[in-house]
Amino acid sequence: MKFFKILLVAVATLLSTTVMAQEQPVGTKWTAEVENLGEGYYNINVTAQIPQHLHIYAMGELGGYNPTTIEFASEGIVLEGETVPAREPHKYFDDIFMVDMGDYAGEITFTQKVAATEKKAEVAIAINWQECSDENCFMGEAELNVKLGKEVIAEAVAAKAKKAEKAEAAPAETSGNGGNFWGTIIEAIIWGFAALLTPCVFPMVPMTVSFFMKGSENKAKAKFRAIMYGVFIVALYTLPIAALILITRILGGDAVTADIFNWLATHWLPNIVFFIVFMIFAASFFGAFEIVLPSKLVNKSDENVDKKKGLGGVFFLALTLVLVSFSCTGPIVGSVLIKATQGEVLTPIFAMMAFSLAFSVPFVLCALFPGLLNKMPKSGGWLNSVKVVLGFVEVALGLKFLSTADQVYHWGLLDREIYLAIWIVCFTLLGFYLLGKLKFKHDSEVKYVSTFRLFAAIGVFAFVIYMIPGMWGAPLSGLSGYLPPLQSQDFVIGSGSATTSSAATSEESDIGAVKYGDFLELPLGLEGFFDLEEAKAYAAKVGKPIFLDFTGHGCVNCREMEARVWSDPSVKAKLENDFVLCALYVDDKTKVDEKDWVIASNGKVLKTLGKINSNFALEQFGANAQPHYVILDAEGNQLGDARGYDLDVAKFVEWMDTNKALFK
Repeated sequence: MKFFKILLVAVATLLSTTVMAQEQPVGTKWTAEVENLGEGYYNINVTAQIPQHLHIYAMGELGGYNPTTIEFASEGIVLEGETVPAREPHKYFDDIFMVDMGDYAGEITFTQKVAATEKKAEVAIAINWQECSDENCFMGEAELNVKLGKEVIAEAVAAKAKKAEKAEAAPAETSGNGGNFWGTIIEAIIWGFAALLTPCVFPMVPMTVSFFMKGSENKAKAKFRAIMYGVFIVALYTLPIAALILITRILGGDAVTADIFNWLATHWLPNIVFFIVFMIFAASFFGAFEIVLPSKLVNKSDENVDKKKGLGGVFFLALTLVLVSFSCTGPIVGSVLIKATQGEVLTPIFAMMAFSLAFSVPFVLCALFPGLLNKMPKSGGWLNSVKVVLGFVEVALGLKFLSTADQVYHWGLLDREIYLAIWIVCFTLLGFYLLGKLKFKHDSEVKYVSTFRLFAAIGVFAFVIYMIPGMWGAPLSGLSGYLPPLQSQDFVIGSGSATTSSAATSEESDIGAVKYGDFLELPLGLEGFFDLEEAKAYAAKVGKPIFLDFTGHGCVNCREMEARVWSDPSVKAKLENDFVLCALYVDDKTKVDEKDWVIASNGKVLKTLGKINSNFALEQFGANAQPHYVILDAEGNQLGDARGYDLDVAKFVEWMDTNKALFK
């Protein structure tokens, strides 16, 4: 029997070595933090976040052949006793090794008490463990570092005070969904190039070439006129929106400008109007009717192209291009502007500048090099196909406006599964159209499917298949910014869905009924508050910091952060166990009880939940941004830096740990 056990150990060693040689990534994530006990003593808490399908072995004899080991190395500390796990491991008798074993699943914290022998010490932590699933086992190694000592505490307190002073002196942020500036700019550029392929715009290219070929003998003058042509196009698209923003800022300041864009982005009236406009434009793209500006206006501009000489003629050519192309670029410009209003106040200006630059570049190139016209594709039926494709896209994008109003006012008209069903049908029809199975009024006959249309159809049908699991609760993180929140879905299959809190890592909740909880809900099955005073009282009771989330129903970036950052096991576990979560919706239109009304600094009485929360964010933290995250103590004091839209999970975890350390 002894020989048989030795043989089993040898086989296990060989298998373990083989598995390590495969260099498979391990799933368990480790973090470490220091807890000050006073009088020079500290607890170093090392926490493992173990994925649901894995377990790691206990320390010591119960760990079997590959127990978990944690070593602490520093000349500035003395270890006090053994490393102690927060709970007993799951114990069982192993039939192979014929011994008692123990393992951990979910989250487990190991605590080592130390005494500091120096004012400042850096402790290196070396961790070795084996994690196993039902099929495989993998060896893992991790190295962490923590700092402790009187000087470290003093530095943390000084840093906290400095951050508080900096936050107090900082100018107010007036962003709607600040942080996604470059994403908006890139999207505007893509739309700018897409607009070139519409039937209203593409035929203007030969007109441009014809105009600039006149008087092209003076090459320097011709190049200058061509460049100014592009400048005029950009100015005609950008200056009107810039003037609107400038006037509102001069008359009312940043807060008024932000309120205007917030009204455009969240109020039911503009959202319903935008939804109807998008549907009308989509019907026009499908061939139901033609949308054009008054012919008198267009003809007058066109006449001035020939009458005016020099830069005057160039300006009116640019104006004619903008007016003639309106029926195709109008909804595209609307999409860019509405998306941009969810960013910083100045973002719409930069977004429109990016759109118009992309839109104007091909015209400028044709003006500079007329010979390019011969290399461009000729007009034809493909232009109408582009228009029809944009019609399907308009239907899909237009739903976002109706969805925003639906969420802000809690109408319950467009829950997530209804929204997804419409998208699935819409893009399925688009796929059939690309394959020539659907035909619209102005379409040419599709005798065969080109390679381009085939690949486009494959992409569209792949997108449809990606969306289908969302009907049963799949998170669809890639679309999280455009879809209604998952908690609006009536049916989510399985207990392991995103709307179900993880029992393996969550403590039993004693929060109970919360204020505004009858119509507001947190994502990912998390529990928390929607009123800061309630959150502060509970935080004082449980001794935890408050995770304050300024969010909005119409906030695209908030949904992305929740789907792609909050859903990460390491982040979600901290939100469940280490913080008291409080979400303040800045765009909710629910009228609160009269006793909860607030008088703003300008004397205005704020009666809706969204306005009260938005005013609080601006006056208390100098911010009007979503998402905007702040960590507070139980008295409501800000601990460290605030954080906005950033999809870097590691940095988000580091920020949470830093603020938690400041709280302790």
